[in-house]
Amino acid sequence: MSDADFDLTQFLPYLLNQAAEASSLEFQKIYKDRYGMLRTEWRVLFHLGLYGRMTASEIGARANMHKTKISRAVQRLAERRFVTRSRDDADRRVEHLALTAQGQAAYADLHQVAQRYDDELTAGLGPAERAALKKMLVALSAKFPAGFT
Repeated sequence: MSDADFDLTQFLPYLLNQAAEASSLEFQKIYKDRYGMLRTEWRVLFHLGLYGRMTASEIGARANMHKTKISRAVQRLAERRFVTRSRDDADRRVEHLALTAQGQAAYADLHQVAQRYDDELTAGLGPAERAALKKMLVALSAKFPAGFT
């Protein structure tokens, strides 16, 4: 394939990145303006809101986030009293994380906003198209061409 045959604007990773950036910027403004959160912080907050008490490792596995980023996000959330941290009785290296009442209130607020935002993003699609789009994105995010060169 020559350079003349390659259309960057139709390259799937490029399209996915453009769509991700465009779709997340407006929502980012909301959690940043209302709660001063960064992206990793709202992701940690949402995992705790959805699944309840978890460890940082459990969040990392579910969210596909590096432990260093989770650790920083947890520290900031704890400083701002959105999250509590408690050591595991059996293994002192493990720390359990949970939302405080303030964290639960922020989660409830942002959860409603996220649902409305998701609805608005897909408003031009029919129910079958919405379902197909989400199914394809889930499939793509699970598929990484290992060792591709």
